Amino acid sequence: MKSLRPLIATLAAVAAFSSAAQAQTADWPAKPITMIVPYAPGGFADTRVRLLARKLGETLGQPIVVENKAGAGGVVGTNLIAKAAPDGYTIGTGNLAPMAVNPSLMKEMPYNPQKDLAPIILIENSPLVLSVNNELPVKTLADLIALAKKQPGKLSFGSSGVGGAHHLSGEMFREQAKIDIVHVPYKGGSLAATDLMGGHISMMFEMGYSALPAIQGAKIHPIAVTSAKRLAVLPDVPTMAESGLPGFESYNWQGIVAPAGTPAPIIAKLNAEFNRILKEPDVQKAIADTGSQAGGGTPEEFAAFIKSETEKWAHVIKAGNIQLQ
Repeated sequence: MKSLRPLIATLAAVAAFSSAAQAQTADWPAKPITMIVPYAPGGFADTRVRLLARKLGETLGQPIVVENKAGAGGVVGTNLIAKAAPDGYTIGTGNLAPMAVNPSLMKEMPYNPQKDLAPIILIENSPLVLSVNNELPVKTLADLIALAKKQPGKLSFGSSGVGGAHHLSGEMFREQAKIDIVHVPYKGGSLAATDLMGGHISMMFEMGYSALPAIQGAKIHPIAVTSAKRLAVLPDVPTMAESGLPGFESYNWQGIVAPAGTPAPIIAKLNAEFNRILKEPDVQKAIADTGSQAGGGTPEEFAAFIKSETEKWAHVIKAGNIQLQ
């Protein structure tokens, strides 16, 4: 009987810890929640998150404090999320680059996206628009591919920098269409967009919300969108797939993640709340008006999406021999 005492004591301690953890989870949230955005204030990721944070705070009865922690293409802020206490009081956005691209692009990462972070929900997919300058004698994707094959190494595509959604979309286009086009990286998407309008580069994969004003002003010509379905804001612009490149999809996406080990009931609660918020009419409109598509779904579905995106871009990066400069 004496030999059982240590076991009984251990089981009692485990039970006590479990009860305390359950009580803590049941009381959640008992204080403000920090939401880390790994990019600068005012940008695409920040603007959307602040809308969702306000609505989440109203529902949970606790403030959601948005903190911008930019740096290293989103790695700095994402690492802070990964290293935070897994108690439900720190969450943040999980975005394309720091979650699915940088693991293949960077030699060293301070965190493992698939081990150190717990996916909660995909918030939105933001397709890109492939546009050409108005001087280029093409109207369709087939025209553009034909011209590129006729003039190998002569056409150029701009991007916001090496490894971004603009760049990788262009690399995937180059590979799938089997064409020779030249990448011209800029220090920011707006600089590349300006040169596209000025005719200094041939084409660019640009975020929908950024491209819309120039398209509506007839300053550039849209060729195709990178989503599986046409965009509501550009209903006459076909998808890359229906234009001759089946399976071509590219998004600058973002979701919500937490530190690995965050209690499952908290993950489930956050997932349910974000799913509800994403269905609200004003949120749907805000997302659609910027050329994006609302997300949703389960944590498991978001995890599978991250895995598939990681594999897709790893292939593109390897095929294009892409390296950070």
